[in-house]
Amino acid sequence: MKNDCVQLVITSGEPAGIGPQISLQAAQQFLEQHDDADIVLLGDQQLFQPYLSNHHLAPNLSIIDVPMRDQNRLGQLNKNNAPYVLSMLDIAFEGCLEKQYDAMVTAPIQKSVINDYGIHFTGHTEYLAEKAGVSQVVMMLCGEVNCGSQVNSAMMRVALATTHIALQEVSSVINSEEIYGTLEIVHKSLKQYFGIFNPKISVAGLNPHAGENGYLGHEEIEIILPAIKKAQAHGISCAGPFPADTLFRYQNLDQVDVFLAMYHDQGLIPLKMATFGHGVNVTLGLPIIRTSVDHGTALDLAQSGSADFGSMYEALVVAYQMVKNDSSST
Repeated sequence: MKNDCVQLVITSGEPAGIGPQISLQAAQQFLEQHDDADIVLLGDQQLFQPYLSNHHLAPNLSIIDVPMRDQNRLGQLNKNNAPYVLSMLDIAFEGCLEKQYDAMVTAPIQKSVINDYGIHFTGHTEYLAEKAGVSQVVMMLCGEVNCGSQVNSAMMRVALATTHIALQEVSSVINSEEIYGTLEIVHKSLKQYFGIFNPKISVAGLNPHAGENGYLGHEEIEIILPAIKKAQAHGISCAGPFPADTLFRYQNLDQVDVFLAMYHDQGLIPLKMATFGHGVNVTLGLPIIRTSVDHGTALDLAQSGSADFGSMYEALVVAYQMVKNDSSST
């Protein structure tokens, strides 16, 4: 465990969205409750001014002014600011690599406006993986679930075998080696950053009823099961493939540390239904710690200045805990 002050950096995201507001407000609240952390907030200084009128910056919060490229109106996208959005990611990522920061926390960005500018962009996860030069990373979302009469609360974690690709491409993209690689990354990361000695992973099938023994598809037999067996042979505690429609149940949360879904909506619909507003997106497999919110830019809320910053706050908490738990730093 690191005993010194935890250094976090926040990228404030799409300037026309709620990112600047939630970044500043979540940082202020977090630092009120964590006196062993410092936060650096990246973004154009003028974006934060509306939220500073009644209070000052916390003493351990600083803003690094990153000027926007063009004018900005809340709620209205401007593609000319796409390079500004990416520059914040670059600054934070390089700062983490150089050990200026222990972790980066990212506010939401608008993928469409970056692509409209002419830069191919599918998401933070893929962008940071390319910058890091790693061949495979894993997108995992997590959040505390109130399970009603079952248990008081439990942590739900969902990792994805594929991320931001069209549904029609999923069956042709998944393969045994990448699913095994995903299981390996999840296993290693939960041990290193979450303090779970022997993570238990439940794997979803791709097809209804997990393929019904080949009647509804062969991916479970030919692709997913071989990956699970290989992972088990290497000491990874995993099981499946299970039918996805019964996998994500409250009763399973105290027996499973993480669910592995085959595609984006298969895993994130149940996760967000249970945790939305305080869920956290974590990128596993990078040489740095990166967390983010579980929602988008909310352009329709940006002008109000009243967006809920709960998910951003939780993203800071998870990043802080991952730094504290990091077994590689001991």
